[in-house]
Amino acid sequence: MKGKVRVRFAPSPTGPLHIGGVRTALFNYLFAKKHGGDFLLRIEDTDQTRLVEEAEDYINESLNWLGLVPDEGVREGGEFGPYKQSERSEIYRRYADELVNNHWAYYAFDTPEELEKLRNDYEQEKRTFSYNQHNRLQMRNSLSLTEQQTSELIAAGTPFVLRFKMPENVEVSQEDLIRGTVRFNTSTLDDKVIFKSDGLPTYHLANIVDDHLMKITHVIRGEEWLPSLPLHIMLYRAFGWEDECPAFAHLPLILKPSGKGKLSKRDGDKEGFPVFPLRWEAPDGELAAGYREEGYFPEAVINILAMLGWNPGTEQELFSLSELVKAFSLDRVNKAGARFDPEKAKWYNQQYLQNKSTEELTLLFLEELKLKGITAEKWFAGKVVESVKERAVFVKDIWEQGSYFFEAPEVYDENTVRKFWKEDTARIVTDCLRILEAEEDFTSALLEEKIKAYVTGHDLGFGKVMNPLRIAVVGEAKGPHLFDIFEMLGKAETLLRIENALERIR
Repeated sequence: MKGKVRVRFAPSPTGPLHIGGVRTALFNYLFAKKHGGDFLLRIEDTDQTRLVEEAEDYINESLNWLGLVPDEGVREGGEFGPYKQSERSEIYRRYADELVNNHWAYYAFDTPEELEKLRNDYEQEKRTFSYNQHNRLQMRNSLSLTEQQTSELIAAGTPFVLRFKMPENVEVSQEDLIRGTVRFNTSTLDDKVIFKSDGLPTYHLANIVDDHLMKITHVIRGEEWLPSLPLHIMLYRAFGWEDECPAFAHLPLILKPSGKGKLSKRDGDKEGFPVFPLRWEAPDGELAAGYREEGYFPEAVINILAMLGWNPGTEQELFSLSELVKAFSLDRVNKAGARFDPEKAKWYNQQYLQNKSTEELTLLFLEELKLKGITAEKWFAGKVVESVKERAVFVKDIWEQGSYFFEAPEVYDENTVRKFWKEDTARIVTDCLRILEAEEDFTSALLEEKIKAYVTGHDLGFGKVMNPLRIAVVGEAKGPHLFDIFEMLGKAETLLRIENALERIR
């Protein structure tokens, strides 16, 4: 590996960042850090018609939340800026002119209407229209027009684009770090637009020029860009940059949970899981869920994405970001698509939650309580966390599992009442209430001893006593050890809840 490794993540700010894009950023970041290199964030905003104003901030916030902080970028600066393509238009114009002067590109004056008519004509003949070496001389461009005609059209302000002049029957082969050698023949390729009539380049030209000027050594991107590879290789040749061409690696797709087709927002909406790192509100008001707002930890999301298409070659499944940096290598990235498993994603988050200290979880839970307008002592919130965290996947689950510690039940689960509250239950619960009233030392161990003595002395089954008492204080059949709940609620609250249950449940 010659020189310092430099990689880039280059999203277009046209909407929220899909987790497929986040995984591309992650793999670039891991590769750079593994080799002591630089990770750049470049904003590719040359398609001005599709720009969404808030999207650039969303991209930056997403990467920062996940800990994938760029070494260079629009916000971070760097010696190879500007890092936003719309601010580099003069640079692209210069290189586009160079391609024209070296006969690698040409002016095309065909109007959108003319091209649309040709497409329709081809379609009627059951053919596909492609602007290429076979028909370029029949089109309205600087190859079919005289130099004078071309100059006159440009002087008159006639709109034009620049197209790359793809040579005929040239074999293009390139080593891909994931897929091995890939081969193409230029006869199957069209003359792509590389500079648009709005004065900005297309992705293809801007991408190559920027990667060259920013000294990018490795291009790690999604496999959807594989069909663009021969054009990009030919652009490097056209500029005479073959010796400085970066290495390429095309990552596998992230597939739907069914394994059929690319994961989309529609899949997430349908099955109830996010496909974006952060919550997104579209300009039209449509909302899309985000992993952060759904309660996922950033380190869990990193772990989820790392395992989509890459494996460490060991049984280890949980990795910190620094551990991933050490373990990551492109030769362990799969060629085949990686199926996204929403349940496995939850499992990862659960592992991280269980591994967090009570102190850290308590602070997060106190924030959850604050959102619900509930104030609690830190020590008490900590005891609740310790009591129910083993059943939680997200911090919000701690509330769902332990809300009764803060709010007395207003209703009682009908199925549970039907199952456990029988004709003699009120009498049994009243007996237990009297026992609890008599105890000054309201501790879990002592209360358990007294109630168990009652159960044994009256030859009752434990379920006949414990389940109704749990319904009385919790409202349903859930929660940790019953007598621990009594002790945490305290004597007055426990007795009040039992009295209320006796009044309300018939």
